[in-house]
Amino acid sequence: MRLDKFLKVSRLIKRRTLAKEVSDQGRIEINGKEAKASSTVKVGDELTLRLGPRRITVRIERIQETTRKEEAAEMYTILKEERVGYSEEQND
Repeated sequence: MRLDKFLKVSRLIKRRTLAKEVSDQGRIEINGKEAKASSTVKVGDELTLRLGPRRITVRIERIQETTRKEEAAEMYTILKEERVGYSEEQND
């Protein structure tokens, strides 16, 4: 499945156009490599998303073409969630 579609269906990002913009800006990695919106994702892949002041790493558990809102979170497991930004840079 395409990365942008997975992000929308899993509801990690609400709109596919926004998912495309974020990935085209280089803010998403698949297994440690920068990903484009058209990149293919599969079960077991680890995604790292930089969304505003947060960095979220998830592992893909299921691929589905469509899903209900209540089941969307079952498509992935959050491995790590951290805040990044100005305050951390200042402490280094």
